[in-house]
Amino acid sequence: MDKNQLGVKYMQDGKWEEAAKLFNEVIEEIPQDPIAYINFGNVLSAVGDDEKALKFYEKAIQLDEKAAAAYYSAGNIYFSNDQFDQAKAMFETAMKNGLNTSDNYFMLGLTLVQLNQGRFALPYLQRSVELNENDPEARFQFGLCLAQLELIDQAILQLEKCIELDRTHSDAYYNLGVSYSFKENSQKAVEMFNKALDIQPDHLLAGHAKKLIENNH
Repeated sequence: MDKNQLGVKYMQDGKWEEAAKLFNEVIEEIPQDPIAYINFGNVLSAVGDDEKALKFYEKAIQLDEKAAAAYYSAGNIYFSNDQFDQAKAMFETAMKNGLNTSDNYFMLGLTLVQLNQGRFALPYLQRSVELNENDPEARFQFGLCLAQLELIDQAILQLEKCIELDRTHSDAYYNLGVSYSFKENSQKAVEMFNKALDIQPDHLLAGHAKKLIENNH
């Protein structure tokens, strides 16, 4: 196992200092290795030093402008700091350079949703679900995007799949409730709001929506 691989293993175990030490050694031994810079950036990002992490991703991209993982990692930092235009550019560049993973499609889709471009987000969220069928969060966001575009039947299908994968996903139950009330099936809607409240008693939206329906009946 080379130092990069061992460092990644340390990261998976949460041993950030050991990981950083190894990646630092690789950078000193092979200063032209973009992967070591990406890995070091990922350690910095994991411990909350976003600004420094971005510098390491930039260095990786200088060494290899096709380093898709560097664009993806930088995209995640921009996304978590609400810099959605920059995030979009990064995820798109990662994709152009061959990073066709469910994670990259998912993040690009989420970014487009944040930019109020749900129609453009849809195919990416769909692709993310196709590549990783057992990811409840991808199902949830895909369902949410469908619902926002008023494709209610398809939204219900995805939200139900999300719940099959994660029985504790209160937001999926809540959004199912909203979808059923959209279809004027108030009995099924209340049932879903109740499930959301069982899981998360302080789910304000579910509580409010349930009251609304009950007051109207």
